[in-house]
Parts: sequence; C-alpha cells; structure tokens
Amino acid sequence: MAACFRMSDLGALSYYLDIGVTHGKEELTLSQSAYASKLLERSGMAEYKPCVTPMEEWLKLMKASTAVKVDATLYRSIIGGLRYLVHMRPDIAFIVSYVSRFMEDPREDHWAMVKRLMRYVKGTVDHGIIFPKTSGSRLQLTVFSDADIAGDIDGLRSTSGVLVFLGNFALCGEKYEL
Repeated sequence: MAACFRMSDLGALSYYLDIGVTHGKEELTLSQSAYASKLLERSGMAEYKPCVTPMEEWLKLMKASTAVKVDATLYRSIIGGLRYLVHMRPDIAFIVSYVSRFMEDPREDHWAMVKRLMRYVKGTVDHGIIFPKTSGSRLQLTVFSDADIAGDIDGLRSTSGVLVFLGNFALCGEKYEL
C-alpha cells in the first residue's frame, strides 16, 4: 500500500474514538476511562462518591411516573454517552438499556437511577476489556443468558439478555476465568 499511497507509520495504536489501547506483555487492554471521566464531568457528577453496584436490586420503574420532570436534554445526553460506554463495559449494558426506556419523558425517579449508575461508573472508571495474548490455542465460545419474564411494569414485556465470551477475556480489575 505504501507504493500506491503516501503513508507514515505512527506506531502501535494507543487511542482511537475515545477508546484507549494498552499493549502489555501478556494482554491487550481496551478501555474508555478518559471518556467515562468526561461523561462524569458533563453530568456534573465528577465529585460524587462512587458506589459498588450499578443499580438497586429488584428496582422497577414505570413510564407513567408521577415524579417531577427533569431536564430531558441532559437525560438523553447522558444516556447517549452511557450507550457509547457500553462498548467496553458489558457490566452496565442491562441498566443502560433499562434507563433508555424513559428517554421520552424522564422523571426524577428515572434520573435517580441514572445518577446511581454514574456513581458506579465513577468507582469503576478504569474498567475495560482485557484480551490475553495466546499462541496456538483455540478460542472458546461461552454464552450466558438471562430473562425477566413480563418484568416491564408498563407493557408486561419480557426482557432478555445474552453475554458472549470469545476466548478468555475479562473486565479490567475483575478477571473472569472461563
């Protein structure tokens, strides 16, 4: 390609589309820690205390909430940022999908759930995906699924999710052995 196009070698990839790439001796790590920090600042939650879980257990919210309305533009902006963050953070995929349901008419109880999620992101800002460097081994495919049958209070719809592991990779800071 260098014969046909003017090119320059910039070295190993280190940052692209708000995704940081770290090349270690044993692994390749992808994370969005800089993007997560920017999102925390944009939401005004950079100084909040972190929490250890992204949502309360068994929490159910309704679209027809009677709570006070919140700024819909800010709510949608933060949800959009969280949706991009999910690319490197499968641990928040469910809750981001859940709070996305309320973007049409966000209320204070919906915003409280987003704030809790942002506090979780603050405590796990350095998390990402680790791909170990292996040679000559076959990649193992592992799939987990879960479902919440008729769990949507508004329309009694079911929610299901699938998490697919290709090979052995982990969330930064939390290694999962498969």
